[in-house]
Amino acid sequence: MNLKHYNYYLVSLVFLGIAFAKAQSPTLESKSLKSEISQSVNPLHADDVIAQQIWVDSIYNQMTTRQKIGQLFMVDLFSNKEKAHIDKVRNLIKNHEIGGIIFSKGTPQLQAPLTNELQALSKVPLMIGMDAEWGLAMRLENTFAYPWNMTLGANPGDELTYEVGKRIGEHCKRLGVHINFAPDVDINTNPDNPIIGNRSFGEDVGNVTRKALAFMNGMQSVGVLASAKHFPGHGDTDQDSHKTLPTVSFDAKRINEIELYPYKRLIDNNLASVMVAHLNVPSLETRAGYPTSLSEKVVSGLLKRDLGFQGLIFTDALNMKGASNFSSPGDIDLAAFKAGNDVLLISENVPKAIDKIEEALKNGEITEDRLKQSVVKILQAKYLVGLHQYKPIELSGLQEDLITNQDVLLYEKTISNSVTLLKNTSNLLPLKNLETKKIAYVQMGDDHGDAFIEQLNKYSKVDLVRAARLDELMNKLSGYNTVIIGFHKSNDSPWKSYNISDKELTWMYEIARKHDVILDAFVNPYTFRKLKSTTNFESIIASYQNSEVSQQVSAQMIFGARDFKGKLPVTSGESKVGTGIYIPSIGRLSYSTIPESAGLSSAMIAKIDSIANHTIDHQGAPGMQVLVARKGRVVFDTSYGFHTYDKRRRVSSSDKYDIASVTKIVATLPLVMELQEQGILSLDDTLGELLPAYRNTDKENITIKQMLSHYARLKPWIPFYSNTLDSITQKPLKQLYSNTKKGGYSLIVADNLYGKSVLKDSISNSIRLSSLREKLEYKYSDFPYYILKDFIEGYYNQDLNELTQNHFYASLGMENTTYLPRNKFDKSEIVPTENDTVFRDQLVHGFVHDQGAAMQGGIGGHAGVFSTSNDIAKMMQMYLQGGYYGGKSYFKEETINTFNFCYYCDQEVRRGVGFDKPQLDEVGPTCGCVSMQSFGHSGFTGAYTWADPENEIVYVFLANRIHPDANNKFLIEENIRTNIQQVIYDHIIE
Repeated sequence: MNLKHYNYYLVSLVFLGIAFAKAQSPTLESKSLKSEISQSVNPLHADDVIAQQIWVDSIYNQMTTRQKIGQLFMVDLFSNKEKAHIDKVRNLIKNHEIGGIIFSKGTPQLQAPLTNELQALSKVPLMIGMDAEWGLAMRLENTFAYPWNMTLGANPGDELTYEVGKRIGEHCKRLGVHINFAPDVDINTNPDNPIIGNRSFGEDVGNVTRKALAFMNGMQSVGVLASAKHFPGHGDTDQDSHKTLPTVSFDAKRINEIELYPYKRLIDNNLASVMVAHLNVPSLETRAGYPTSLSEKVVSGLLKRDLGFQGLIFTDALNMKGASNFSSPGDIDLAAFKAGNDVLLISENVPKAIDKIEEALKNGEITEDRLKQSVVKILQAKYLVGLHQYKPIELSGLQEDLITNQDVLLYEKTISNSVTLLKNTSNLLPLKNLETKKIAYVQMGDDHGDAFIEQLNKYSKVDLVRAARLDELMNKLSGYNTVIIGFHKSNDSPWKSYNISDKELTWMYEIARKHDVILDAFVNPYTFRKLKSTTNFESIIASYQNSEVSQQVSAQMIFGARDFKGKLPVTSGESKVGTGIYIPSIGRLSYSTIPESAGLSSAMIAKIDSIANHTIDHQGAPGMQVLVARKGRVVFDTSYGFHTYDKRRRVSSSDKYDIASVTKIVATLPLVMELQEQGILSLDDTLGELLPAYRNTDKENITIKQMLSHYARLKPWIPFYSNTLDSITQKPLKQLYSNTKKGGYSLIVADNLYGKSVLKDSISNSIRLSSLREKLEYKYSDFPYYILKDFIEGYYNQDLNELTQNHFYASLGMENTTYLPRNKFDKSEIVPTENDTVFRDQLVHGFVHDQGAAMQGGIGGHAGVFSTSNDIAKMMQMYLQGGYYGGKSYFKEETINTFNFCYYCDQEVRRGVGFDKPQLDEVGPTCGCVSMQSFGHSGFTGAYTWADPENEIVYVFLANRIHPDANNKFLIEENIRTNIQQVIYDHIIE
């Protein structure tokens, strides 16, 4: 009979025992969450302990001696190795009936079906184990890697470590793995430890214990057994037990107080298993060079008797050099079993070892009771993890289940809570007053920092500076006042070198001597030991790992988009364990790739993609940028398509779009709000009071509030350019325009087209002399922004380009936002608009599309600004936050509220003062799903942005729908922009 299925014959007996089982022992899930349960409750007992015992007895009692001995062995298996290797394991299962497998290298796609095959081959279900300390990725490709324990150790709390343990447990369970040889509970007090290091939670006993307990509880809560290692403590060694037998020279008192402390706490809280290390500990085992894994004093005496541990005891791998002091095959296995171990891990010769143990039983060297103790524990553990009701691994959807958005989000959270600020002279961080900063980034180490520099540039212009020689580098850095040094080392494994070279140290010291320096190390924190002095370093950050997420999160912290929370888990250089400066965020946008981090569903992404691609496929626009932020976090920032339909240049997030009338709320309006807050003007001021030219005209009594609400009888627009064309040729009049810039022709209108300054005066006069509309009703008009441009520029004696840069864009970090983009950026970075055959007779590229703004030299109050979705989001987020952003208050909240108010709603005018507002009926500028507190604006070129304080959403859409023809109405007729807005609101989940 196949013993795997024997339980089906015991249903009636199980049923009789169920009633008595409930009070016997908590389930693995519930007991793992309790903090003070003594190990007097056997950690291997299931909730239905009577049924468990019946199943265990039924299996045990049918076994031969050799079958029982076979249960003691867990052999290693590489799912990616050749057939001969796998056949060897098949043979061990079929002919020697081993108890388990520890999987090593491979992939889930290879391991899962192989597990199913081998389980079907085995008479008693196999216990499957893995080393998955930071996730299955410790051994398997195409799986998720969580942060290393050292990184988790920097978390000030323990909740996220619990969640990490839980998710790793869920991954293991999904792949048919029953025991994870984790957590590593070693106290890493030796910085030169070659094998533990990043695998430890740190050097502080209390912190290591709390983190290990949280990890264990999380993992065991989902039914996967934990295994604390490496008993009695591998943290203060300078040798690798895979290669030799390391010595721990501490006395028993020190070991009891430090190394054993985590074991005591975990054992008290139902730790399922312990792995015993191969160590030479003279204070615990007097035989010279005798491994702890083979020591009865250590395993049976210290672990089982003194600490009262009743769970499974595993040897570390018996093929390691630290345990290879037995020359005859099988001798080491026998010694390990006699010492008190239950499971013999990775024996070098299982058949020989079985023979040796069987022989020892026959000659009385070991007893049947001793064998029964271990085999019963093994079977109890198998029942506990559900092997009494074994089901094959479901292969469909496996890959998707092992790498999820939930995992990415949890990883991001743990990194965000770990990054540690160790030094911050003069409160340099977070970086503020960006208008005063010229920032360089110098990359050091042997790995990349691409995600870091890309993220830094989302906040301000940060230049990557490189040089082959130090003198060349210092010369290049001479114009910068702030230098960020990123020290990047490989994130491939926790054992990679973290050392700073002497050359790098020299360069760091010299840079720090002459500049404000932020040193950010994406590496094991022991790297700071190499810094003999940190005097000239203003700020030092430990970012622990060089993953993309670590780089992105750390960059965000430098600019104050996230809190600095981490605490150093080890002493390193001048920084003591526990060091960590807490600094709260200063209200800048943060970034995440996971919408759930801001309470939105990731299902939103595919739907936005679909709408965007549909638009491009139907030539609604050749390309676009779409950004979604919620709760102060950008969770969607995607570029689609190309600059033009010839598909020569793809749209990138740094490409600049003509935002047309969105200029009104990101240029003119904030300057007006500033003047209003300063008392320079009032919303009730009239045009006659603001501008003498409007006195004694039909417009002198129009107030700022009326005209910015589009309730002032002003005409919507005038085609000013048409009066500057030759009536016969329909070409620009030569007396007003020139193909070259020369005396009197100072206004740049387009490529090879310059206008006389009189054009600006003619526009102002045309507006002033235009007749008012007969009826007072809502009518959108550009005129207010021409008028306010005249007032603002006259008041400051500066143009809007200078004013917006100096008052807002530079300090907000809106480095990609400007009038006259060709003066600042390469033409290739600017998205073209219309092929203008009426006025400029060319493809408008890098010049404002709006003809009136073009006649003003590209600087209009109503149009002319070019920007990116990311930059527009900063301005909108500032509005959303009541005028605060990046540690600076641009406006009082009451000022924002004053302008974001519908004063004429009772007259069916939906507009605020400058801001567009939601429709009052079924038709309007939004999806109809936004709150009435929301506000925004749209632009003729395809631009659209909207902010919703109630739902904490900022949405930006930029496109060049008018390329190559301004008559393209697809975007408008198909409601593309508001359809995307609807998708965003449909996917709010919290």
